[in-house]
Amino acid sequence: MKGTVYKSTGSWYTVKTEEGTTHECRIRGKFRLKGIKSTNPIAVGDHVIFQLETIGDETFGVISEIQERKNYIIRKSVNLSKQTHILAANLDQVFLLVTLNNPRTSTIFIDRFLVTCEAYDIKTILLFNKLDIYSTEELDEIKYLAGIYRKIGYECIGISAKTGKNVSKVSDLMKDKVNFFSGHSGVGKSTLVNTIAPELQLKTNAISTQHYQGQHTTTFAEMYDLSFGAKIIDTPGIKGFGVVDMEKDEIGDYFPEFFALKENCKFNNCLHVDEPKCAVKAALENDEVSWSRYQSYLQILSGDEDTYRIDNYEEQ
Repeated sequence: MKGTVYKSTGSWYTVKTEEGTTHECRIRGKFRLKGIKSTNPIAVGDHVIFQLETIGDETFGVISEIQERKNYIIRKSVNLSKQTHILAANLDQVFLLVTLNNPRTSTIFIDRFLVTCEAYDIKTILLFNKLDIYSTEELDEIKYLAGIYRKIGYECIGISAKTGKNVSKVSDLMKDKVNFFSGHSGVGKSTLVNTIAPELQLKTNAISTQHYQGQHTTTFAEMYDLSFGAKIIDTPGIKGFGVVDMEKDEIGDYFPEFFALKENCKFNNCLHVDEPKCAVKAALENDEVSWSRYQSYLQILSGDEDTYRIDNYEEQ
């Protein structure tokens, strides 16, 4: 039998068949040992082959094969730095929710996320949420930040999940696609999903006053079928995002504005750091390339993946 993984709890997987029936499935122990370094060998969105088995009064599915993935979102595991965690697979597009504060989404987090999406050729749309709570000065900062990413070519939408501002634009973009929503805990993912699809009634929670971080309300990744033909994958909020398995000389290729200038560098393998006649550094000096983006690039290039700060909250 063939199906798609709609929910993963780490040991059990909810799989929906092409006919629309759902089955609780698991994987055999040996399946875990086939050289898969990820903490979760099967992710939401995976297309799998499984067989039904009955033991006593219980019938469940046993997954025997993962079909080839079109793409996936992967990051370093927070507590197991040598292992990776696949957030979701077989995506059409990703929506990354960004907030200026409560909690703050740093540019390094945005850039790490975008680099991973570029590496796996996944379209990413930035949603600048909570426009209803910002001051005039903060709105100007949001416009400036969105301008950086629009200049590169990313679609940016200012929204308010709470008031519904521009949410219809998001819904229109989601139609007939597998959509992945991500961001820090507390940026309003569940509120946005509930505004788009009230029938889901996802749990929402308040912001922690101690660190201005959101409290986790989504425990496991889960995919939902929406009434207007879209699929959405809602995930737990993430604090850090470690970039996985990239060679130093390819990292710059996943910064579109760097890649566009690469052919003008003196050296084909230019890392845009100390090399002479580097087109990226020249553009940086002329304010044609964002300094925040360049700083993100240098940090990823240095391999400083495991510890960085988000809103004065240290991530290990």
